[in-house]
Amino acid sequence: MSTLAAMLLLLVLCFPISTSEGASSATRKCEDSLVTPLPNKFFHGSSEYGRGYGAAFAKLNRIQGAGGWSPLDTDRYQWLQVDLGSRKQVVSIATQGRHRSYDWTSQYRLLYSDTPNNWRPYLKDGNIWTFKGNNNSDNVVREDLQHAIVARYIRFIPLHWSQKGRIGLRLELYGCSYWADVISFDGHSIISYRFRSKKMKTLKDVISLKLKTTARDGVLLYGEGQQGDYILLELRRATMKLSINLGSSQYNLIQGHTSVTSGSLLDDGHWHSVVIERYRRNINFTLDHHTHQFRTNGEFEHLDLDYELTFGGLSESAKMSFGGKENFVGCMEGITYNGDNITNLVRRKKVDTSSFRNLTFTCAESSSFPVYFNSTSLLRLPGQRDSDVLSVSLSFRTWNPSGVLMFTQLAKGWLELGLIDGKVTVYINVTQKRSSHIDISSGLGLNDGQWHSVHLNALDNYAMLTVDGDEASTVRTAIPAQIKTGGTYYFGGYVSRTDSRSLQRSFQGCIQMIHIDDHLVDLRALEDGHIGTFENVSLDMCAIIDRCVPNHCEHGGKCSQTWDTFSCNCSGTGYSGATCHTYGSPFTWWVGRDNKRHFYWGGSGPGIQKCACGIENNCTSSKHYCNCDADLRTWKEDAGLLVYKDHLPVNKVVVGDTSRAGSEGKLTVGPLKCQGDRNFWNAASFISPASSLHFKSFRSETSTDISFYFKTSSNRGVLLENLGASNFLHIEIRGGSMVLLSFDFGRNQMELTVHSPKPLNDDQWHRVEVEKNIKEAVLQLDGQYREVKATPPLGHTELEFYSDLYIGALSGQRGFLGCMRALKINGIFFNLEERAKVTPGVKPGCQGHCSSYNMHCRNGGKCVEQYNGYSCDCSLSAYDGPFCTDDVGGYFEAGTLVRYDFLTDHGASLLGDPRSFLDVGNLVNLTQEELVFSFSTYSAPSILMYISSRSQDYMAVVLRSNGSLQVRYSLGGLAEPYTIDIDHRNMANGQPHTVNITRNLRKIQLQLDHYTTSTYMLPEASDTQFNLVKSIFLGKVFETGQIDPILIERYNSPGFVGCLSRVQLNNVAPLKAALRSGMKAPVSIHGILVQSNCGASPLTIPPIQPANDIWQIDAGSALFSFKDEKTGADAVHHNFAVIGGTISLVILSVLCILVFVIRHMFRHKGSYHTNEAKGAESANCADAAIIVNDPAFTETIDESKKEWFI
Repeated sequence: MSTLAAMLLLLVLCFPISTSEGASSATRKCEDSLVTPLPNKFFHGSSEYGRGYGAAFAKLNRIQGAGGWSPLDTDRYQWLQVDLGSRKQVVSIATQGRHRSYDWTSQYRLLYSDTPNNWRPYLKDGNIWTFKGNNNSDNVVREDLQHAIVARYIRFIPLHWSQKGRIGLRLELYGCSYWADVISFDGHSIISYRFRSKKMKTLKDVISLKLKTTARDGVLLYGEGQQGDYILLELRRATMKLSINLGSSQYNLIQGHTSVTSGSLLDDGHWHSVVIERYRRNINFTLDHHTHQFRTNGEFEHLDLDYELTFGGLSESAKMSFGGKENFVGCMEGITYNGDNITNLVRRKKVDTSSFRNLTFTCAESSSFPVYFNSTSLLRLPGQRDSDVLSVSLSFRTWNPSGVLMFTQLAKGWLELGLIDGKVTVYINVTQKRSSHIDISSGLGLNDGQWHSVHLNALDNYAMLTVDGDEASTVRTAIPAQIKTGGTYYFGGYVSRTDSRSLQRSFQGCIQMIHIDDHLVDLRALEDGHIGTFENVSLDMCAIIDRCVPNHCEHGGKCSQTWDTFSCNCSGTGYSGATCHTYGSPFTWWVGRDNKRHFYWGGSGPGIQKCACGIENNCTSSKHYCNCDADLRTWKEDAGLLVYKDHLPVNKVVVGDTSRAGSEGKLTVGPLKCQGDRNFWNAASFISPASSLHFKSFRSETSTDISFYFKTSSNRGVLLENLGASNFLHIEIRGGSMVLLSFDFGRNQMELTVHSPKPLNDDQWHRVEVEKNIKEAVLQLDGQYREVKATPPLGHTELEFYSDLYIGALSGQRGFLGCMRALKINGIFFNLEERAKVTPGVKPGCQGHCSSYNMHCRNGGKCVEQYNGYSCDCSLSAYDGPFCTDDVGGYFEAGTLVRYDFLTDHGASLLGDPRSFLDVGNLVNLTQEELVFSFSTYSAPSILMYISSRSQDYMAVVLRSNGSLQVRYSLGGLAEPYTIDIDHRNMANGQPHTVNITRNLRKIQLQLDHYTTSTYMLPEASDTQFNLVKSIFLGKVFETGQIDPILIERYNSPGFVGCLSRVQLNNVAPLKAALRSGMKAPVSIHGILVQSNCGASPLTIPPIQPANDIWQIDAGSALFSFKDEKTGADAVHHNFAVIGGTISLVILSVLCILVFVIRHMFRHKGSYHTNEAKGAESANCADAAIIVNDPAFTETIDESKKEWFI
């Protein structure tokens, strides 16, 4: 039994979907040509260009006459009308231009009606729809209607046409015959459908009907039972209200009454369909294709009714319980109850219709003739001239709080009737008197979309204003002078007046029943051109649209509207945004790790904005996404697990909504269980340009959310796309710093871009969030960079992405390389890892080439993923080559210098790049720096490196006259610069040497070649901040301003002669920038600089341990001097030392002479080649061992490049 019940429940709840599919199937079969068989007399047009251009020639593919219809005038007042002979169901439209001409219609609107008046525009997405027509004369453009229409008369309104010609049109309508029994109700008659048995107890009900009326109120359906059950369907202020009670508990402790409303503006004189489907307590309430799903209150599931159902009004017994309700006035058709066709039974006289005075099966049309005004509309009508009585009345409906209803010029002065802040206001200016301005107003909130009547009389020195026929509230006021009418009345606006108030805006809405001088204006005569004139108005139609029904404001937001748009008031909801979709400032939250607030609850997650029932679509109230938000009198629960471990544990819960009387709540927090977060870290790695993960399509909702994390080292790639037949969604990264979102919105393509000031291809996680709703589209990056664009009013219902979803590029040409995780669409996580296991080119988890080969990118190089491998980005390294291991150096002539300037606007990016191995954050004031370089030279003294500033701070590395190295710091606070002298060895020995100087505040660490790092401390009096860094000088200083005179006098002339390489200050490589012409950098060269690697290859032996290093530096002092070592008393050891020293001196002298001779003969500087060294075993010192073991240290002059300098 329970299984059967579950199956029945599924069928009932899915019935609208099945119905839609069935309708779709029926629609495909309903494709008869409706226009082609019609005789010529069934075609009418506003005019015709000439003989052969009449409306009867407007049949598709016909070439008779001039080959189509063309009106005499080419403007927006033209129309083509087709009488289908009887009511037909229309499902599709096809158009052509006029045969072999330059005449066609590129855009048009469609009106329809059962009679040749009271037209209704075709609506889509809640707006008057504009159809795409033709761009040539003979191609056929067909468009299927989203919802079929039923009408006898169809009218086409051209909006845009050929720029080369004029309006031209041929057409065809596709559909089929339509028939239904129609019953007319006069407000006194009801249909009594009596049950076969006295009582009817049902678990399931299906009730449907169609109605057409101009009345705001009226009962459509009623049934009741003696146990208190009832069902009532009625019009209330032109909205549809369904009330139902399946029974209340004893003593009424649990009330079963449930009431919901749907739709609005149902008094428009057009057909509307209603379907009620109930299974137990689950109800689908559908009005004009919009379904409202809800569950009834109480605990009972059967509807117990006695005797009968009544249609069109209340039974006599029910009037005692629901007194004051009006009977229905209008027409109904297609009335069915649980399979019984009530209208057919009425025709066959099988039901009681005794209350009908005159039962008719036709529907009388309304005699009203509405006029539709937009912001540029104007209606000019005549009246009596020079009359001392002014009488004007009309009915209007609008959403705008202000607007001009009527303006007339008096013989002396003028009068204006309009809306201001939702009140009807009359402003009279009588110029004969000084105090001649009269203001009267009446009514409140009249911009509610309902019809309101206004009657203005002015005579005998007083004026009267009556609103909605309420004589008791009529406003009267005295007029200081007798008025005389001017004879012309302007409705909807009058732009030519100069002396009236300018704060009024033109009227947007509908006006009908216009009376001037107590006579009803014949607006049909206006349409025929017999009286008055008009501009930009639509006659015989009221195209008012309720943009708040259905309510697109989520989470209980209150919708308000004007004629053009709607807005949401989110106060009190805890949400914000255009549609109250985004978390705002909720009343209740919990505090997790790092004292951060979180606004989601158990069973949900961050950003979903729904409780578990909202995700599963089974909340108690369909208006809310949490059970507890429904504010019911019975206890409801929202429960589940908090699974995002980065936010846990729950440290505190804050409840702020505690001041409401009669409201109770209970909150419990369970124990913490650590099991990880599979969804949040569910990731996949894309390692091929043709790789993409394939998922089934997702259907777009009114609001669609997409969020995910990605990280990549590529500068472009498609992250996600969903390609439909005519719609698409596309997200990609471009240029390494921009995320692009593009999608179709109906016929419009929207594109949003967000730029990041930091690179996105930094192999760090970045978050993308996308929200699309009926008001706007939002693209957000990393929670702080965002772009918001308003969505167009047309097209949002077409965003149904039927094609499949691809993570990565479907085409493979712009595939994504990197990792993606935590993909979530409309609150549902996608299992990337599982799909990656069966997808070539994608691996579960986050991995790639760089995860395996990143160590091959050396010396600060960054691994970059490629389609079929990886590459090393050496832009932040002083090295070059495939793996950032090739030295970049240059040979300096005497007087050569390289200058690198730090520009103030480039500072942060040059020294504060987040990828830097030493992030100093700000160029202007350094508290830490790392300087690395290599050099080889025979000349001393000289300046190797000098870093200047816009203050007096500087840093310098020099070679003294004895070849020893000296580091000089001047950061302020000391009378003399702080110096570090390395006096234990001669560095000007022609061999390559590497220097690494690192400072952090006062601590300075210095490493020479392979020796152990030595540490020094700046004195306490010294500043620790290197202020206003300006330039780096290599080889020589040429600087303006105050410079340390010791540097200039002792070390600056003639300048450094030799090789410098591997020069890098933090993440700036000045020498590399000078030698690479393709790099844009503020660098300049003075003198001759020849590129060379200077023989400074990486060392191939490990550092010598301090215990075995005969040249170990004593780090306790910064100053050193040469001192003769004391020898032992052993004469043998002394003799060996003297002999060894003499031999070493001779060898060194011979080597120096050879080098001098070679330099003198070839005069060639800057390039070297390597010859493998021999005899490492016989090396008699550490330096010799390095030379013979590392071939790079024995590089000699390479003559292959033939670069000669004289």
